[in-house]
Amino acid sequence: MRQIDEITRFLEDEIVPQYDRFDAGHRREHVHHVMAEGLHLARHFADVDPALVVVAAAYHDLGLCEGREQHQLVSGRILRNDHRLLQWFSPQEIEVMAQAAEDHRASSKQAPRTIYGRILAEADRQIDADTIVRRALHYGLANYPELDREGQFRRLMEHLRVKYGPCGYLRLWIEQSDNAQRLEDFRRLLADEAAMRSTFDLIYQQITSKP
Repeated sequence: MRQIDEITRFLEDEIVPQYDRFDAGHRREHVHHVMAEGLHLARHFADVDPALVVVAAAYHDLGLCEGREQHQLVSGRILRNDHRLLQWFSPQEIEVMAQAAEDHRASSKQAPRTIYGRILAEADRQIDADTIVRRALHYGLANYPELDREGQFRRLMEHLRVKYGPCGYLRLWIEQSDNAQRLEDFRRLLADEAAMRSTFDLIYQQITSKP
């Protein structure tokens, strides 16, 4: 029997703390959400090993240490090269987890290769207005500091329409997930620019007024 408690302690002690160095949208709260949601989704599949799910989730964004652009591939490489995992997993299982980390990104043009990749990709979709707008605004402020408040709003709206709109690139992979309804709810909000501006204004004030 695989020691899931021992594995979880290892992840909490050695892996999760690495998220403290990332941007505000990818810190411990985010990785803990993905780990918990992944375990929740795994319960729907009798042949899915929850230990593989939680490890893939814990490593999935570690590649941000080398930048955002190819972070999913770097995450897979980090997981593959972490020989500490061999005390619990076979090389074949480690490869499955690495592929799941590589396949989680919403902008990927290919479907995840395994059920583990689909679970991880679905778990990574935090579809609620506050989280989506907050993360997008943090990114905008960090990467486009020359934009004023209106410019940030316009950039954010364009990005969210491209990602979450009816023709957006975000795809859902697990029908048992609640994300389908959450996506519909968010699309209704996204179509109401006045409501989106109110949400944006509140979060912008919270973020920019912090000392």
